[in-house]
Amino acid sequence: MIIGRYSMKHYWIFVALVLFKVTIGIAQEFPEEEEDHYDYIPDFTYDEIGDRLALIEDEVPLNYNQRVKAFIDYFTIKDRGYTRHILAEKDIFFPIFEEYLRKYDLPDELKYLSIIESGLNPNALSRVGAGGLWQFMPSTGRIFGLKSDWYIDDRMDPYASTEAACKYLKSLYKQFKDWELALAAYNTGPGNVRRAIRRSGYKKSFWEIYRYLPRETRSYVPQFVAMIYTLNYAEEHNLWMQENYIPAYDTILVSGYFHLETFSNLTNVCLDDMLALNPQVKRGAIPDGRKEFALRIPSELKQDVVANRSTYYDSASKVGKKELEYLARNLPGSTYGRERHVHRVRSGDVLGKIAGNYGVRVVDIKKWNNLSSSMIRVGQRLNIWVLPAYNSKTKDQYMVAKVSPTASSKQPSGYHRVQYGDTLWSISRKYDNVSVEEIRSLNNLSGNSIKEGQVLRISQH
Repeated sequence: MIIGRYSMKHYWIFVALVLFKVTIGIAQEFPEEEEDHYDYIPDFTYDEIGDRLALIEDEVPLNYNQRVKAFIDYFTIKDRGYTRHILAEKDIFFPIFEEYLRKYDLPDELKYLSIIESGLNPNALSRVGAGGLWQFMPSTGRIFGLKSDWYIDDRMDPYASTEAACKYLKSLYKQFKDWELALAAYNTGPGNVRRAIRRSGYKKSFWEIYRYLPRETRSYVPQFVAMIYTLNYAEEHNLWMQENYIPAYDTILVSGYFHLETFSNLTNVCLDDMLALNPQVKRGAIPDGRKEFALRIPSELKQDVVANRSTYYDSASKVGKKELEYLARNLPGSTYGRERHVHRVRSGDVLGKIAGNYGVRVVDIKKWNNLSSSMIRVGQRLNIWVLPAYNSKTKDQYMVAKVSPTASSKQPSGYHRVQYGDTLWSISRKYDNVSVEEIRSLNNLSGNSIKEGQVLRISQH
């Protein structure tokens, strides 16, 4: 049989080639189809979303309108990457939130509030100084027992800050007897909510006083409702992400200076894991003066740490101490070890003159008072943080710490002069093929104690 100019044999060869190309094409396009499925965005009507919200409403009202719908569209369509990030992080923090919400007999839905506040970032810090998962201002945090200094910020502790947030939310609900108003007050303060109520003619619901609230607060409650919807119906919107988990942990009590990186190296723990367990430790160390700080460590480490407590604690109590104290005192705007004074600006005052009078820097005064320029006005009150009076207890704060070299270049080969912060373990890390036990043996040491300036042999040659 002839088909045009080709035989039947040629025809079947042609068909086979076509089928082969089609098969290869499907195989090549399959990953793209998977990617398309990953990015496929389902479409739902306004009423379908409203019906779903009604199904999950519990103690906190989930009022639905176009404003809420706009934020649902943002979380499910426009910024799906952000929502996937939240889905990955939520199982780290939600169990903590749920525990404290039960403890204070508060609605479980309030666990979503931290997402709107901080995006589930325990180290989040806003431009106005609010910090942590629940975005406490320093002054409000202190009211609820959250202390903060240069080294440690309790607002960034997931456990302490969540308990403080529960106490604050409970007090706000007691004031307003309405969860939407309590949430608005959490964002803008109870005074602004009461002012909006007065301006509205003493209306008593969020949406009735809506236009009298600050712009940010008008978006706050709708975002909260939209996030509750989004996380409860993430699968329907083709939003999914592998979940993250925090490792099981135990605690050890630490008093005095303690360097986390040194401890992590000694125990073979990833430093990032230690910081994730202790996000309130802002500078990688617990400072002098802290007593029985509950440091979280991976639970599988507890037995080893207890058995080798003296070695680990001795090493971690030395490394980096002077350097961190120097930074604490000298970074622009630092208040570390200083006392607060309030200066009232008088006629003829300029920042340079004020700085000279108090023995501080102009850059410090700007940082302490959030000044973007050097302009000040008569009568203005300025916070000035000065060093305390010099005496035997405070004299160390007047010393300028010197960063010592890691090893003296004057030492003959095979020896090491002990510098401030050195430990046997840190010295062993500086030299190849030498262990702590070998250093002990070479220097007839019975323990881990060494002194600054001491010369140690680190080699037989």
